[in-house]
Amino acid sequence: MDDLYADMFELAPVSLWLEDYSALKALFAQWREEGVTDLRAFLHQHPLRVAECSKCIRILRVNQRTLSLYGARDLDELSSNLHQVFRDDMFEQHIEELAQLWAGRTQFASQTVNYTLHGERLSISLKANILPGHEDSWSRVLLAIEDTTERSRTERALRASELEAKGLFEHSPVSLWLEDFTGIKQLIEEVRGQSIVDFRVFLDVHPEFVTRCLQEIRVLDINQQTVHMFRAADKASLLAQTDKIFRDDMRPHFAEQLLDLWSGKLFQQREVVNYALDGEKVHVYLQFSVLPGHEERWDKVLVSLTDISARKKAEAYLEYLGMHDALTGLRNRSFFTDEINRLERHGPWPISVVVVDLNNLKGVNDELGHAGGDAMLRRVGEVLRKAVDRPCTASRIGGDEFALLLPNTDARGCEHRVEQLHELLALNNQFNAGSSQISLAIGSATSVGGERMEALVHRADQQMYEAKRRYYVKQGYDRRNH
Repeated sequence: MDDLYADMFELAPVSLWLEDYSALKALFAQWREEGVTDLRAFLHQHPLRVAECSKCIRILRVNQRTLSLYGARDLDELSSNLHQVFRDDMFEQHIEELAQLWAGRTQFASQTVNYTLHGERLSISLKANILPGHEDSWSRVLLAIEDTTERSRTERALRASELEAKGLFEHSPVSLWLEDFTGIKQLIEEVRGQSIVDFRVFLDVHPEFVTRCLQEIRVLDINQQTVHMFRAADKASLLAQTDKIFRDDMRPHFAEQLLDLWSGKLFQQREVVNYALDGEKVHVYLQFSVLPGHEERWDKVLVSLTDISARKKAEAYLEYLGMHDALTGLRNRSFFTDEINRLERHGPWPISVVVVDLNNLKGVNDELGHAGGDAMLRRVGEVLRKAVDRPCTASRIGGDEFALLLPNTDARGCEHRVEQLHELLALNNQFNAGSSQISLAIGSATSVGGERMEALVHRADQQMYEAKRRYYVKQGYDRRNH
């Protein structure tokens, strides 16, 4: 080796080994004569033969980078401690290197491990060539070894990080969707290119655009919580039926989402409605985010959905209780007051009011107890519910007092409604012939030009009180005691 090439060998930034494989070639020839055809199988069956191969390899020279990498003072120290360098988990890769030579290759490569003389594990990339002119003898083989320990460590950490991220995605307690909004971005940009300024007006005029955008959502992946939340058997069955999830009530919410995207809001939060595959409505809290690095194309969007159906049901129930009477199921006095104020402002006129009072509730309570009185009140609720339909309403406004609000109803319509009420009452008493009979005192009034609602209700009240007075006179009761 002339001086120039000797210097290049010595100063090379990678570990270089010049070795003599001629004894190994002779050993291979001997094994072939003995009938060995499959070297891999032979060495796996006789693992001690691998060490025999290693002993045939003679190191002629190594460079300074090799001594530094393996922690050896000189070639003699390295050579005498090769059993520390080549051991443990390099066994399989060494067999693979030998098999490449056995197959007639003049070069071989592998990703394997070595160890320093201090016991540190090295991940290495090995490439070897039988030098030109030595193909028949294998007396000169040059090996280049690159230390890939740090790179391997980084790759392992990256794989571990990816596995952890995948695990966090897959087993998150909230529904996660990885989606591609590329098609939606293209549609929005096409609209922007038409010089549309007011996108909200555009959506109002072209509701089919919202539907088209919905159809452009591409779901890339979902997690297990999503499968569970939407009552799917597995991911495949859910992904094949997303049209059953994104429909109906979701469209107005999705339109708002498109408006935010139009305005450049790539992170969004809102409450929306989806549907489970069994048709049940699912209220969710949606968080939408275009992932960093994907802002130009929107090709990676993460959507998280938290099921808030239970909360919505609780809110609806509380709202119901706030506006309904628990005993009769009718609207309560709070609703009645709010509705009077609303009708006062907005109508529609004419408006009629019917005030109803249950006669002799005290007598029923005295005779049958409060349970009996409550049963009578519930029956009144049944009658009044059947007597009205929207936009008319029936409310319990006191212990035994009720009111019907009848917007857009004139005096004749009010009179007809009272007649229906009497008919329904008679049917209820007939159906409950074995129970106490219900008697109602009824008063009604219809608005006259510009009359305040308070005055209208007062006139209906007065009629009801007059009907109640006649009832007690007819029954011979002292009303103060009943």
